[in-house]
Amino acid sequence: QVQLVESGGGLVQPGGSLRLSCAASGFFFDDYTIGWFRQVPGKEREGIACISAIDGSAYYADSVKGRFTISRDNAKNTVYLQMDNLKPEDTAVYYCVTDGAFNRFGTCVNYDYDYWGQGTQVTVSS
Repeated sequence: QVQLVESGGGLVQPGGSLRLSCAASGFFFDDYTIGWFRQVPGKEREGIACISAIDGSAYYADSVKGRFTISRDNAKNTVYLQMDNLKPEDTAVYYCVTDGAFNRFGTCVNYDYDYWGQGTQVTVSS
């Protein structure tokens, strides 16, 4: 079955960096669109970044564009989220997501993904 395991979360000061990793298994990784969501308690989940399996492009939410970078290593079945210039408002639980049914050109950031990891906490505070 599809499994997504996130790692790399933690506490970081404003302006700092973190790199999240998501190890995937149970499906043919190359063919799946994959991305990251985040959620703050009491707020809706927010799609923040994805890499489309259709066109290979990366897409970002405006809130993280220019600060976060998503990448994937198909040989390792792993997707990464490099987060730079972190702000207190980036504090959230971050989830890795994937789906093999995404089949259109254009952004995949807010797609209704079927598969979710367990999440990793990122806290940005001084």
